[in-house]
Amino acid sequence: MKNIGNIIKTLQNIMRKDQGVSGDAQRIEQLGWMITLKIIDDKDAELELIHDKYTSSIPSELQWRNWAADSEGITGDALKEFIDLKLFPGLKNLDVSAGNKRTLLIRDIFEGTNNYMKNGTIIRQVINQLNQIDFNVSEDRHLFGDIYESILRDLQSAGNYGEFYTPRAITEFMTDIINPRLGEKVLDPACGTGGFLTCAIENIRKQDVRGVEDLKILEETIHGKEFKPLPFMLCVTNLILHDIEVPNVDYTDSLNREYTGIGKKERVDIILANPPFGASVADGVQTNFPLNYRTTESADLFLLLMIRYLKDGGRAAIVLPDGSLTGDGVKSRIRQHWLESCNLHTVVRLPNSVFQPYASVATNLLFFTKGEPTKEIWYWEHKLPEGVKAYSKTKPIQKSEFDDLKKWWDKRKESEQAWKVPIKTLEENGFNLDIKNPHIAEEEHTYSSKELLSMLHDSFRKSDELLDNLMKELG
Repeated sequence: MKNIGNIIKTLQNIMRKDQGVSGDAQRIEQLGWMITLKIIDDKDAELELIHDKYTSSIPSELQWRNWAADSEGITGDALKEFIDLKLFPGLKNLDVSAGNKRTLLIRDIFEGTNNYMKNGTIIRQVINQLNQIDFNVSEDRHLFGDIYESILRDLQSAGNYGEFYTPRAITEFMTDIINPRLGEKVLDPACGTGGFLTCAIENIRKQDVRGVEDLKILEETIHGKEFKPLPFMLCVTNLILHDIEVPNVDYTDSLNREYTGIGKKERVDIILANPPFGASVADGVQTNFPLNYRTTESADLFLLLMIRYLKDGGRAAIVLPDGSLTGDGVKSRIRQHWLESCNLHTVVRLPNSVFQPYASVATNLLFFTKGEPTKEIWYWEHKLPEGVKAYSKTKPIQKSEFDDLKKWWDKRKESEQAWKVPIKTLEENGFNLDIKNPHIAEEEHTYSSKELLSMLHDSFRKSDELLDNLMKELG
């Protein structure tokens, strides 16, 4: 059996020889567009066998099989010229006037993608490696799915792309709790590389999908939006790998539309998301929102947007940083709107290091249902495993760590890890949701002014002594 992990390693080593590619992010993008074309071509071949009248969205001369599949085929400068002068311009300018969603997806992918490689001979070596994988063989596809996960994880340490990857243990736990079912509309308005969408697909498929009709319903009800080119491309291929023939993913900025324009037709049953935080939104975006709620903090606007998209009775699980749980002014008004229009029933507080190495901010998993106000919030403190000081790339959070929380979920009672807060307390506190665990004594000692002055005096004295000694030695 061929080792797909070795194929990918070999690919990355070959790419390092090409001077046009620098750094992990570019390597992943390069690998991404090639894998995308290969996957689409393998899928096209499968669909041509099933449906007599099926024709690919990609013109014949640009199909993978006609320029890449032959290991002895076009190479060197001729291959480089073909990619730069024919393949990319051809795919960026596909005719989308017929409204074919698959064609639009391919055009959108190549709209924001580049060929970085400069050496046509090295490009041929990469292509020949890729041709060892057949995405129509389920074993290859599933093996590649795991490799794909590791490629996505590599993104975490590739510059600022970590925001598009949520640890799998978290996406799976949140999806398990929300438990989307066939026919329910699922939305992730900031879907990154598609982690939540693929978890929702697997959750529904496992329980409800029995045949082609069910698969069609599943395909139509899973919806993502992403506006950065690389994660968008990776998300589309991720969904194709999960047997979604035409992924329902829009290449768009979710925030860049009129908030009040989101009407009944667009409302959804479920939202699973980890919206970008710590980022400022594009100029003018906040004017899409009511005056009372305007801010340049992306996480706060996404929260408003998600509340708007949920239908009454709709349920959501989202990731938010501590910064969105506290703060006054507009932040407080957004939280008040949230608690008055939704039942925020559970907040899971995570340790700072969950999103390492991308971010070390403290984050929370928030579970809520729209259509009824919050009366009380249960908090759960997620603790690091025994003997682990912090999560890291080599020691990420594991799904099994949520087992105790799952047991507690339906039979809630207060404990060292769990406490509840009534809405009255929150109202009196400016709707501050950053409530620390009352069962844990504050680690920081609170010093009096006298103690602080004494410590400062002590510090100055030691500095003076050090300076004196230094002067003597130099003197």
